[in-house]
Amino acid sequence: MTAVAVIDAVLSIDLAAVVANWRRLAAVHGAPCAGVVKADGYGLGAVPVGRALAGAGCGHFFVAHLAEGLALRAALGPGAMVAVLNGFAAGADGDAGLTPVLNSLADVAAHQGRPGILQLDTGMARLGVPPEEWGLLDGLAPLLLMTHLAVADQPEHPLNAMQAGRFAAARARFPGVPASLAASSGIFLGPDFASDLARPGAALYGLNPTPGRPNPMLPVVRLDAPVVQLREIPAGTPVGYGAAWVAERPSRVATVAAGYADGYLRALSGRAIASFQGQPVPLIGRVSMDLTTFDVTDLPGLRAGDALTLIGPGGGGGCTPDEVAERAGTIGYEILTSLGARYRRQYQQA
Repeated sequence: MTAVAVIDAVLSIDLAAVVANWRRLAAVHGAPCAGVVKADGYGLGAVPVGRALAGAGCGHFFVAHLAEGLALRAALGPGAMVAVLNGFAAGADGDAGLTPVLNSLADVAAHQGRPGILQLDTGMARLGVPPEEWGLLDGLAPLLLMTHLAVADQPEHPLNAMQAGRFAAARARFPGVPASLAASSGIFLGPDFASDLARPGAALYGLNPTPGRPNPMLPVVRLDAPVVQLREIPAGTPVGYGAAWVAERPSRVATVAAGYADGYLRALSGRAIASFQGQPVPLIGRVSMDLTTFDVTDLPGLRAGDALTLIGPGGGGGCTPDEVAERAGTIGYEILTSLGARYRRQYQQA
């Protein structure tokens, strides 16, 4: 017996929760927080997220690329600072008034006479002016001094204290210049990591900034995928590509309209847990491009057209972005930033 129905998969984004998380982070930090909305707001929409945060009083935003900054500036209008972490060529932003992050001596020279944010490398060996060149920056007056912590999600790692100490020493070279040290996890490292402006990203979107401890952030994302087909199969029937799963009993299989082309990672094959009305629903077989199959034998009330929650809070014990990431062998950042454009997006306004 086969039942068929087709509806859209829905990605729900709670902007009120984003704003509440931003306020919570500022309270923990004890000083203002920016909004990091790079990678299209971690896959959730930089413009709606940016507008919600700006409406709540956020005055500083960070993106990665020039194009992201131009789009955000157009959406927000003048007023808030929009900084581009990867920097950009002098004059490339036209009259948009974006703020470049200066990551090298060459950046400093290229933007001479223009306000910018100076990034110092205190131990990550990625972007930023390295310590051996700090002496060449004397006399510079940036808008903000920043660095980035490499292991803030590991509170006991000695590199955290080492980076904080190096940054404190560097700040002495720039008297009166405000500083930015912590991002999401760094905010929870304690008073030694406080600064004038924190730069949370992942925690805004509900990812846990304190791995191994209860998540202090509100959930933001829910992904519901419709069941487009239900099928009764006998024991011994293989399901999906590669016959990677074979029914050990007469089974009921639900095929949902989401796959790796939508950012539901192929690495979740045979590992993920969805939920339906609070009940766990195991993924069976391989995630394919547009479809994924689940064992719903123990859910006789499920009908074609109903939706399984692939990502979301509560029931199922495996659906939060961090839990989905663990099952895929990755991090919640990748889960969120992989979310595809084919979902019908619904925003709950702040």
